[in-house]
Amino acid sequence: MMIDIRPLTEFDSVRFQELGAGYTSTAKYQVTKSENDTHTTISLNLVELTTPYVKKWESSEEQETSYNRVVEQGLSLGAYDEDRLVGIAIAEKQEWNLTLWIWEFHIDIEYRKRGLGRQLMDRLEKIGKENECRVMVCETQNTNVPAIRFYRSAGFEVGAVDLSYYTNSDVSDFEVAVFMKRFIE
Repeated sequence: MMIDIRPLTEFDSVRFQELGAGYTSTAKYQVTKSENDTHTTISLNLVELTTPYVKKWESSEEQETSYNRVVEQGLSLGAYDEDRLVGIAIAEKQEWNLTLWIWEFHIDIEYRKRGLGRQLMDRLEKIGKENECRVMVCETQNTNVPAIRFYRSAGFEVGAVDLSYYTNSDVSDFEVAVFMKRFIE
């Protein structure tokens, strides 16, 4: 397999939707919080699901406009099999805390488990280093166990959990934001 990783020069909303339209997970990380005056604990415990969790989404016009702006910054990457986009990493530098924020990261299902995702992450780390970033950050959900497992295998660790990132009832509504971080050496 000869895949070419190169800067992403334009945002293709149709191909993006094909690559990143959702996920299926047979497990989730159950999120619990315990708090009192002297101690706060947030736990993530892996549990198997009786029915697979299927998440589908469609990109919005606002999101596409935003991603076009991010891609124009020149820090995003595409993985190409000849001229076909088979992997995408949309990233931008957050100046205030020197973070390379990875907004979207997707590999075509036919190209997974071949090391392509790791190659893209390693290239992002190089871009981050060249741009004086100290850490790369991805946001995913406690229900997206395949993504969390991939990020861990690519050198990330859980850096934060936000119990109300999506709604005011994230914990009871099933999805909680998990922020994965990979420190740039």
